[in-house]
Amino acid sequence: MAFRAPTLIALSAITLLSGCSAFRNYDSELAQTNQQLASGNVDAALTLLEKNNTGPDKDLLYYFEKGELLRAKGDLSGSQNAWTSADQVVGQWEDAVKLDSAKYLAQFGSFIVNDKVRRYEGYDYEKVMLTTQMALNLLAVNDFDGARTAIKKTHEREAVIADLRDKEYLKSEEEAEKEGIKTQYKDLQGYPVASLDAPEVVSLKNSYQSAFSHYLAGFVYEALGEKDLAAPGYRKAAELRPNTPLLEQALVNLDKPSKSDDSDILIVVQSGLAPSRDSIRVPLPLPISNNVVITPLSFPIIKPDTSTAPFAQIGVDGQQVNLTALNSTTAMSRRALRDDMPGIIVRTTVRAITKGVAQKKINETNPLAGLAVGISSAVLEGADTRTWRTLPDNTQVVRLRLKKGEHQVSLPSAVGGSVVKVTVDQRYQVISLRAVGNQVFAGGIAAHVIPSAGATNVASLKQP
Repeated sequence: MAFRAPTLIALSAITLLSGCSAFRNYDSELAQTNQQLASGNVDAALTLLEKNNTGPDKDLLYYFEKGELLRAKGDLSGSQNAWTSADQVVGQWEDAVKLDSAKYLAQFGSFIVNDKVRRYEGYDYEKVMLTTQMALNLLAVNDFDGARTAIKKTHEREAVIADLRDKEYLKSEEEAEKEGIKTQYKDLQGYPVASLDAPEVVSLKNSYQSAFSHYLAGFVYEALGEKDLAAPGYRKAAELRPNTPLLEQALVNLDKPSKSDDSDILIVVQSGLAPSRDSIRVPLPLPISNNVVITPLSFPIIKPDTSTAPFAQIGVDGQQVNLTALNSTTAMSRRALRDDMPGIIVRTTVRAITKGVAQKKINETNPLAGLAVGISSAVLEGADTRTWRTLPDNTQVVRLRLKKGEHQVSLPSAVGGSVVKVTVDQRYQVISLRAVGNQVFAGGIAAHVIPSAGATNVASLKQP
């Protein structure tokens, strides 16, 4: 019996872990889902998403992904419903933060629980891009008033995030000093430090404010005749992405009267997929029971998506026009990780030291139970790899004046050479295109890849 008891303890621990969410490989699930999306089979992608989320308690990521997939399918109403559910989850997070930010930070900064087994709350850039994508859905049906509401929520959300992050980074520094932890991400041997120190990452003011979101806000306010609100939107976009002629010109043109009856068209081209997160093990010397023990610890890394070839031009009625890049989810994701690394290092290190001391004591009295604890620690200590994977990576725009009527927009051969027929019938109008792999989705409706010589199968962006 003396032998069987610890054996049962070990087996019970392993069995318990096998049902734990820590065993879920979210990146693998979404890689399969995105493969279907990139091949144009959105229904299969949705089927996979539902198959991997059978429980009654859907999490934030489920609603993130479902909204983007339904948008690609052309079901803008269903997409908006899914994202409304996601927005409610984020709203609960905002309420908790505003009610007692100190309590929230104490819970989130706990050294006991690994990040990967916490309830997913979304990264800051995901929370902001959620309402931006919701605004694009509304603009696809020319609902500028609805888009204005989504944009207002974006601005309010940014303010909540900014206040929280200031407090979080201060708390992280205090905890590191208290625990005597001086390790920085630049000290991690074998970690891809250069990816977090790249110019496009360091140049970002933060991980959540997007030049595209603020430029879109300016365009919506301008369309609604609210120039006093449009100017701050354009100004903020220019501040976030300096030396960008499109953004500087928007401010200049705001006070100029229109000299024609042509429509003011903003073409938004979103391409690729958000980067994935992976886990890398890095050996660190840790003080455990008066000994320095080289311990492999897991830290997250960002892996860019390569499903979609980059491009910088599109055709409009046979004329090539240049696109202006206003957002990179990869850069924002890396900036988020760069800013989070001090806290991740402190939590991971303290947890490893605490568990190392506890396991040493258990090993002295019950080696088999110590083995069970070691197995559970090895499983649970992987880095959190969850992230919104169907979110577009790059967002580029071009602003044109077009006459009312039908026009053709063509994508380069790098993404299949698709042609999309659009109907311009508003004074201000936003046209959204999404490219993934060789597929183009226009305003929620898939556009088939057709030869450059032209074909008859096109998709209309005009919504009822």
